[in-house]
Amino acid sequence: MQIDDQLLKRARKLAIDSDVSLTELIRRHLRELVERDEARRTIIADELDALFARSSAGTGGERPPRERLHER
Repeated sequence: MQIDDQLLKRARKLAIDSDVSLTELIRRHLRELVERDEARRTIIADELDALFARSSAGTGGERPPRERLHER
């Protein structure tokens, strides 16, 4: 992994000011990032489930046979 020297220097200072190692600072940030993404995905899935539950849309009845779908 490559990190800009200035960014790394600032991150080390932040870690020192927070009384943690740089590794711990990175670990915490990555954990937060992943947890936020998982929460966002859960919210989206829940919203889609609710939308589908409220929807009156259907498939329109029986599905045509596979052979008819692939006729040319």
